[in-house]
Amino acid sequence: MFANTGPFASAEGATAVARAAEDAGFESIWTVEHVLVPKDYESAYPYDKSGKMPGSDDAPIPDPLIWLTWVAAQTTTIKLATGILILPQRNPAITAKEVATLDRLSGGRVILGVGAGWLEEEFRALDVPFEKRGKRLDDYIVAMRELWTEDEVDHDSEFVQWSKVISRPQPEASVPIVIGGHTEVAARRAGRLGDGFFPGRGSPSTLASLIGVMRGAADAAGRDADAIEVTTGGAAAFAPDPLEALAELEALGVHRVVIPPLSYDPAAIADVLGTFGENVISKAR
Repeated sequence: MFANTGPFASAEGATAVARAAEDAGFESIWTVEHVLVPKDYESAYPYDKSGKMPGSDDAPIPDPLIWLTWVAAQTTTIKLATGILILPQRNPAITAKEVATLDRLSGGRVILGVGAGWLEEEFRALDVPFEKRGKRLDDYIVAMRELWTEDEVDHDSEFVQWSKVISRPQPEASVPIVIGGHTEVAARRAGRLGDGFFPGRGSPSTLASLIGVMRGAADAAGRDADAIEVTTGGAAAFAPDPLEALAELEALGVHRVVIPPLSYDPAAIADVLGTFGENVISKAR
């Protein structure tokens, strides 16, 4: 479930939604990210026909990793996911350290969703080139995994130059990296590099096509396509028959569905999610 916006951006709201989701049987809780939202931006938001993000430009969007650290301290089992972290905007060494630290403190609960980003004005404001952001993303993924797994790292690329560097702590186990995006470029990246693929939108036929592209890229890279977990958005939760809708997605190859909060009232969220858990989650397993 997506959760780090609206009333759940606060400490009290975050605690309420995270504990309610865990009690209701949700497998994971997900966060969105924007460091800056330039006023009157012209870049087209790709997940709404309006071309604009939901909510006002000044709505709070807490830092995903700090918000998830708070949530980790309030919960025990629910997985902590970014959906997605705009990795090309970030320093890969600092991000790798933050993610590994959160994974250690939470007992290995982190899922790292990453994407190339779409808001050109935000990149410009952060003094990060919008061009080559896809190549930068690919390189950062490789470099971060090296920090998480190797005793010391030598990495010399267009974007990262490290010589015999050490980063500790390393994650409790392997942090799964989920590639976000609803394009064939993102699907191919997931096949080459991802532990998961998260197309954020799409009709069943579009999802099937993107999953096929992902699987083809995995095969071409000598990877096991069946091991790449597919996540998608949560329209199924609002279908007349959610269980039937979920079964149809499962038949396409989807493993996880992330839904928006079913209520934005922190006082009511436990009851609302509890009902969804009883009627849908418990029966979908």
